Amino acid sequence: MDQLPATFVQGFHDEASVRKMKYVSFGNTGLMVSKISLGTGTLSKFYGDLGEKEGVKAVHLALKKGINYIDTAPYYGQGRSEEILGQALKDVPRRAYYVATKVGRYELEYDKMFDFSAQKTRASVEKSLALLGVECIDVVQIHDVEFAADLNVIWNETLPTLEALKAEGKLKYIGVSAYPMDPLKKVISGASGRFDTVLCYCRNTLIDDSLKEYLPFFKANNLAVICASGHGMGLLTNAGPQPWHPAQDQTKQVCREAAEYCKQHGVELGKLAMYHFIQLEGPSTFLSGMQSEELVDINLAAFFNGLTPKEREVLDYLNDRVFPKVTAKNWEGIEVERYWSAMKSTSN
Repeated sequence: MDQLPATFVQGFHDEASVRKMKYVSFGNTGLMVSKISLGTGTLSKFYGDLGEKEGVKAVHLALKKGINYIDTAPYYGQGRSEEILGQALKDVPRRAYYVATKVGRYELEYDKMFDFSAQKTRASVEKSLALLGVECIDVVQIHDVEFAADLNVIWNETLPTLEALKAEGKLKYIGVSAYPMDPLKKVISGASGRFDTVLCYCRNTLIDDSLKEYLPFFKANNLAVICASGHGMGLLTNAGPQPWHPAQDQTKQVCREAAEYCKQHGVELGKLAMYHFIQLEGPSTFLSGMQSEELVDINLAAFFNGLTPKEREVLDYLNDRVFPKVTAKNWEGIEVERYWSAMKSTSN
């Protein structure tokens, strides 16, 4: 790119890398965000043991290479992700990045997992400001709205509280996230013009392309689309998913077969997944968890350099012979059902 982004800081960034990065307009916010962005759900025990130093180094490398949008949430490691990110950001000029966090989803215990109330929303944003060490958060998103017992709590409590915090200068833009697409459509339609961003995850992968059909709706609502988790939360990597992954066993089995094929051919499935993920036109940014410098390099290589002929060959084979075997392309409803049955048993 000819022009350097507003987030470029001389002496901090690797200028050659920043010039190779693509920056895309972020809905109607006026921001220009890097096409590849950094997810930090991985800066927690959710994705195995993490050395804090390693996580901080990964954040620094990603930012220096031109990534300027970072996403976190209180739920990731129950504050741990925000805390490690805050440590990393101490050494980074504030104008070099945009940071996004979330409200609504908190603890691992089912009865304390979700709270969309006004009071908790305000307390959560205040806590995030302290942990991240910033005076203003660029984007605050309502996390996983499909778990709300009733969307009215989102419209009547969560959203107005975020709007009040915005008026106080504590945040700039308001977003919403969910896994199933229909609740997203519903919550946005019920608060027309009040959201700036929408985050969809695992919906533009080698096994599920359902984001495509919703893009015109999001665009019509002037939303910046954040497309997250092209690796399907670890499903589409050689290492495979964590034990908590909600996908059906048959889906996991097919993805394991794909990973084995990749290993036999000396290829990383995660790189193929990342390459496929970032081809879609429409989203402003493609959010990917990278908890080590090695993963930052792999993901950026997929963007900067594309695939080698061998990787392309392996990807073609998987698309023709392996991924079509998947019978359930998504796991919609599985987690919500699990949550409500657990809630019933705790209240009995």
